[in-house]
Amino acid sequence: MINFKNIDFSIGGVPLFENASGFVPTGHKVGIVGRNGVGKTTLFKLILNEIILDGGVIEVPKNFKVGSVSQEAPSTEETLLDTVLSADIERSKLLHESQVEKDPNKIAEIHTRLSDINAYSAEARASSILNGLGFNKNDILKPCSSFSGGWRMRVALASVLFSNPELLLLDEPTNYLDFEGSIWLENYLQKFKNTALIISHDRNLLNKSVTSILHLTQKKLIFYNGNYDFFDNERRVKLEQKISQKNKQDAQRAHLESFINRFKAKASKARQAQSRIKILEKMKPILIEENQKVPTFKFEKVTKFSPPLVTIEQASVGYNNNPILKNINLSIDPDDRIGLLGVNGEGKSTFSKLIAKKLNLIKGKLNYPNKLKIGYFAQHQLDELRPNKTPFEHLYSKLDKEVPSKIRARLGSAGFTQDTMDIEVKRLSGGQKARLLLLLVVVEKPDLIILDEPTNHLDIESREALIMALNDYTGSLILVSHDAFLVERLVDRLLIIKNGNVSEFLGDIHEYKKLVLKNNSIKGKHKVDNNKNIVNNQYKNFKTRDLKKLLTNCENKISKYEKQKSILENEMTHQNFYKANNQKRIQEVNIELKSLIDLITEEEKKWEDLAVKIEDYN
Repeated sequence: MINFKNIDFSIGGVPLFENASGFVPTGHKVGIVGRNGVGKTTLFKLILNEIILDGGVIEVPKNFKVGSVSQEAPSTEETLLDTVLSADIERSKLLHESQVEKDPNKIAEIHTRLSDINAYSAEARASSILNGLGFNKNDILKPCSSFSGGWRMRVALASVLFSNPELLLLDEPTNYLDFEGSIWLENYLQKFKNTALIISHDRNLLNKSVTSILHLTQKKLIFYNGNYDFFDNERRVKLEQKISQKNKQDAQRAHLESFINRFKAKASKARQAQSRIKILEKMKPILIEENQKVPTFKFEKVTKFSPPLVTIEQASVGYNNNPILKNINLSIDPDDRIGLLGVNGEGKSTFSKLIAKKLNLIKGKLNYPNKLKIGYFAQHQLDELRPNKTPFEHLYSKLDKEVPSKIRARLGSAGFTQDTMDIEVKRLSGGQKARLLLLLVVVEKPDLIILDEPTNHLDIESREALIMALNDYTGSLILVSHDAFLVERLVDRLLIIKNGNVSEFLGDIHEYKKLVLKNNSIKGKHKVDNNKNIVNNQYKNFKTRDLKKLLTNCENKISKYEKQKSILENEMTHQNFYKANNQKRIQEVNIELKSLIDLITEEEKKWEDLAVKIEDYN
């Protein structure tokens, strides 16, 4: 059990926790919830001892391995697979010891322990996790540095999941996943057997994958058994009861204060007045959680167009005349609510940019009504906001004919306070920037809205406000989102983008989720079965002692190749290596290095196959 005992912590004199106590039972998967700024991420840092408590104690069982996703994504030349495998420190240590140890008894102990921790199936497990998070079999052998920051964050997530810690800490893990990756993670966490604390605004994840909720409110920790929906209902009931109690207390307090004020100066009533003063002093105020201002978005009525609104014929689109999507034939009607499906990198954003007129066709036709207004939101636009301008100035540039008070009213409705309306955008949080971008889309009065991952920085309340606004919106919608809760409530038509094609998905979002999980299961089973068959057929006539000799031979080869690789890598670190007159040697070293890496990979694969076969014999 993780125990929080009377913890105190402040930042800049502002208390986040005051004498807060709570617990997390071992084996529970707990959603950490609370309004923005209450200290959810700070709680993780306190558990990890990255910052120190002002008072109290957080008790984590001794020898508990705690795993969290690093803030910095790995960007080394190490392959994705090796990066994930290295996260299991014990396995890596034992493998190294097995190569240098000379004592036969100790070698036997090492291999016994390797077997106990399933070290010989590690590559298959790591590959399965990477595959679930969107990497294919070619990707996992590429260096981390060849992937973008978002994809490298998936590698960081894969590493911590592979390490299988006794306590898993995840802070908004779906923010850098696509819909398919989020489905996989949701399913993975359902089966996770250890303790997990998960900060998330993804309501689906909090309903499907956690067994409890830890609510951070009023500088305290309140534990609920059940998923997010259960917590939300319980919290609302408690809040209504508390409001009722507070109203009664306020009425009683007013009555006592009235009596005291009327009679405290009268000698005949002085004793009664003093008695009521004592009652008032003993009355403990009932505090109600301050409600954070929930944003509201209101879309204007749209222009009525005859269907189809948009038609695409034999179209190809891409970058630098290189098509990403080909032969698109599609029509979009004025009341369509379209969800785009497909893993990241298949072209969902490319398709969105095409419809938003941000990309030109390479070939084919794209037809719109002349007066069609399109609103477009994408995550990369957060960086396009003018950092030294305020939210008020951003909105004023769009609505310069409106009086300032109306502009401020619009900002207020989107959740901005008087203070945050007038501070520079560079000082805003991610959620505030996202709400400003959404507001800039709203004021354009679009007939067609394209939203590419609009909720990454929005809390649950803001997401629900957006859902309500879009359900009232009468125009056409195209949505890209990893948030299943959002998709389920907003979309009635699904397009799947895969292998350069855009096609209709004839089913609902629940059927698509089942298909994703089924495909992942088939891939994993196929991989395991194939590996086992290859090993069994290749070594079926070998005896155990022969297999062990082959295993030792593999280890010797790996050691030799590693030494040769190290010599080449040292040569590459010399200052003169990259001089212009050394091009021939640079080319030779690169070829030799690649060859050695391939040989090492091949021998490591043989070693793993042999180890699996030896384990089967035993």
